Amino acid sequence: MQSKKSFASVDYEICNPKRCNPNEGMCAAVSACSHKVIIQIDGFFEPPIVFQDMCMGCWDCIEACQLDAIKMKHLS
Repeated sequence: MQSKKSFASVDYEICNPKRCNPNEGMCAAVSACSHKVIIQIDGFFEPPIVFQDMCMGCWDCIEACQLDAIKMKHLS
């Protein structure tokens, strides 16, 4: 039996790095990810993306997100 896979997922209706960090536009969740699987690929002030297949489900990005825009999803 295979275990469930958990990964972080960004809610793009809530996520807004301009609100979190108006001076630099750096997403706090990106800095918090010790596995470097969440990045602002389109640049600062843009929402991050999560490389879900590489996400370890550690919750660091979720705890760092000031807007609660990142949630854990579970697949079986």
